[in-house]
Amino acid sequence: MTENLSLVPVTEWAPLVPELIVSDLPRSLEVYIRVFGFTLHYTRPGFAYLSLGRAQWMLEQAQPAGAWLTGPLEVPFGRGINFQIVHPDLDTLHARLVAEGYPLFQPLRTETYLEGDTPHTQRQLLVQDPDGYLLRFTT
Repeated sequence: MTENLSLVPVTEWAPLVPELIVSDLPRSLEVYIRVFGFTLHYTRPGFAYLSLGRAQWMLEQAQPAGAWLTGPLEVPFGRGINFQIVHPDLDTLHARLVAEGYPLFQPLRTETYLEGDTPHTQRQLLVQDPDGYLLRFTT
Protein backbone atom coordinates (compact mmCIF):
# COMPACT_ATOMS: atom_id res chain seq x y z
CA MET A 1 0.00 0.00 0.00
CA THR A 2 2.97 2.36 0.29
CA GLU A 3 3.50 2.91 -3.44
CA ASN A 4 1.70 6.27 -3.21
CA LEU A 5 2.96 7.35 0.22
CA SER A 6 4.20 10.90 0.59
CA LEU A 7 6.02 12.17 3.63
CA VAL A 8 5.75 15.67 2.21
CA PRO A 9 3.11 17.62 4.12
CA VAL A 10 0.25 19.22 2.28
CA THR A 11 1.41 22.80 1.71
CA GLU A 12 -1.82 24.26 0.40
CA TRP A 13 -5.11 23.13 1.86
CA ALA A 14 -8.02 22.83 -0.53
CA PRO A 15 -10.99 25.03 0.36
CA LEU A 16 -13.28 21.98 0.34
CA VAL A 17 -12.10 18.57 1.52
CA PRO A 18 -14.67 15.76 1.79
CA GLU A 19 -14.31 13.51 4.81
CA LEU A 20 -15.95 10.16 4.13
CA ILE A 21 -16.85 7.75 6.90
CA VAL A 22 -15.85 4.24 5.86
CA SER A 23 -16.61 0.81 7.27
CA ASP A 24 -13.10 -0.65 6.81
CA LEU A 25 -10.34 1.96 6.64
CA PRO A 26 -7.52 -0.44 5.62
CA ARG A 27 -9.65 -1.79 2.74
CA SER A 28 -10.63 1.71 1.62
CA LEU A 29 -6.99 2.85 1.73
CA GLU A 30 -5.99 -0.14 -0.39
CA VAL A 31 -8.54 0.81 -3.06
CA TYR A 32 -7.98 4.57 -2.96
CA ILE A 33 -4.19 4.25 -3.12
CA ARG A 34 -3.48 1.17 -5.21
CA VAL A 35 -6.49 1.19 -7.54
CA PHE A 36 -7.64 4.82 -7.79
CA GLY A 37 -4.12 6.31 -7.54
CA PHE A 38 -4.49 8.62 -4.54
CA THR A 39 -1.43 9.58 -2.45
CA LEU A 40 -1.51 9.05 1.31
CA HIS A 41 -0.12 12.13 3.09
CA TYR A 42 -0.67 11.15 6.68
CA THR A 43 -2.62 8.84 8.88
CA ARG A 44 -3.46 8.43 12.53
CA PRO A 45 -5.61 5.77 14.17
CA GLY A 46 -8.92 5.67 12.34
CA PHE A 47 -8.10 8.50 9.93
CA ALA A 48 -6.22 9.16 6.67
CA TYR A 49 -5.56 12.25 4.54
CA LEU A 50 -5.07 11.67 0.80
CA SER A 51 -4.77 13.62 -2.42
CA LEU A 52 -5.05 13.08 -6.15
CA GLY A 53 -3.67 15.99 -8.11
CA ARG A 54 -5.21 19.04 -6.46
CA ALA A 55 -8.12 17.07 -4.97
CA GLN A 56 -7.78 16.40 -1.25
CA TRP A 57 -9.69 13.71 0.57
CA MET A 58 -10.15 12.40 4.12
CA LEU A 59 -11.28 8.94 5.18
CA GLU A 60 -12.44 8.16 8.71
CA GLN A 61 -13.16 4.76 10.22
CA ALA A 62 -16.80 4.50 11.29
CA GLN A 63 -17.23 4.40 15.06
CA PRO A 64 -20.24 2.89 16.83
CA ALA A 65 -21.06 6.21 18.51
CA GLY A 66 -19.80 8.55 15.79
CA ALA A 67 -20.28 12.13 16.93
CA TRP A 68 -20.84 13.54 13.42
CA LEU A 69 -23.24 10.92 12.08
CA THR A 70 -26.48 12.47 10.90
CA GLY A 71 -28.23 9.12 10.54
CA PRO A 72 -27.60 5.39 10.27
CA LEU A 73 -24.87 4.26 7.88
CA GLU A 74 -26.31 1.85 5.36
CA VAL A 75 -24.59 0.64 2.19
CA PRO A 76 -24.33 2.29 -0.23
CA PHE A 77 -22.97 5.23 1.75
CA GLY A 78 -23.37 8.70 0.29
CA ARG A 79 -26.65 8.11 -1.50
CA GLY A 80 -27.57 11.10 -3.59
CA ILE A 81 -24.07 12.49 -4.07
CA ASN A 82 -21.26 11.93 -6.51
CA PHE A 83 -17.79 13.38 -6.30
CA GLN A 84 -16.24 14.65 -9.53
CA ILE A 85 -12.45 14.26 -9.33
CA VAL A 86 -10.06 15.31 -12.09
CA HIS A 87 -7.70 12.35 -12.58
CA PRO A 88 -4.19 13.02 -13.94
CA ASP A 89 -4.23 9.83 -16.06
CA LEU A 90 -7.75 8.61 -16.75
CA ASP A 91 -6.63 6.02 -19.33
CA THR A 92 -4.25 4.37 -16.84
CA LEU A 93 -6.95 4.39 -14.17
CA HIS A 94 -9.41 2.81 -16.61
CA ALA A 95 -6.91 0.11 -17.61
CA ARG A 96 -6.17 -0.65 -13.94
CA LEU A 97 -9.87 -0.90 -13.09
CA VAL A 98 -10.48 -3.26 -16.01
CA ALA A 99 -7.40 -5.39 -15.14
CA GLU A 100 -8.56 -5.61 -11.50
CA GLY A 101 -12.08 -6.53 -12.56
CA TYR A 102 -13.24 -3.53 -10.52
CA PRO A 103 -16.91 -2.84 -11.32
CA LEU A 104 -17.62 0.30 -13.32
CA PHE A 105 -20.80 2.16 -12.42
CA GLN A 106 -20.56 3.83 -15.84
CA PRO A 107 -17.93 2.98 -18.45
CA LEU A 108 -15.32 5.39 -19.77
CA ARG A 109 -17.02 7.74 -22.20
CA THR A 110 -17.13 11.30 -23.43
CA GLU A 111 -19.90 13.57 -22.17
CA THR A 112 -20.81 17.14 -23.06
CA TYR A 113 -22.47 19.37 -20.50
CA LEU A 114 -23.91 22.80 -21.25
CA GLU A 115 -23.14 25.91 -19.24
CA GLY A 116 -25.78 28.16 -20.72
CA ASP A 117 -24.99 27.91 -24.45
CA THR A 118 -21.36 26.90 -23.91
CA PRO A 119 -20.64 23.18 -24.26
CA HIS A 120 -17.97 21.58 -22.04
CA THR A 121 -16.74 18.16 -23.07
CA GLN A 122 -14.98 15.76 -20.74
CA ARG A 123 -14.06 12.11 -20.58
CA GLN A 124 -15.32 10.37 -17.49
CA LEU A 125 -15.96 7.08 -15.78
CA LEU A 126 -17.87 6.35 -12.60
CA VAL A 127 -17.10 3.81 -9.89
CA GLN A 128 -18.26 3.18 -6.36
CA ASP A 129 -15.70 2.88 -3.58
CA PRO A 130 -15.89 -0.09 -1.18
CA ASP A 131 -18.69 1.58 0.81
CA GLY A 132 -20.69 2.69 -2.21
CA TYR A 133 -19.65 6.35 -2.46
CA LEU A 134 -19.99 7.33 -6.12
CA LEU A 135 -16.82 8.77 -7.69
CA ARG A 136 -16.81 10.38 -11.13
CA PHE A 137 -13.23 10.53 -12.44
CA THR A 138 -12.76 13.01 -15.30
CA THR A 139 -10.17 14.61 -17.52
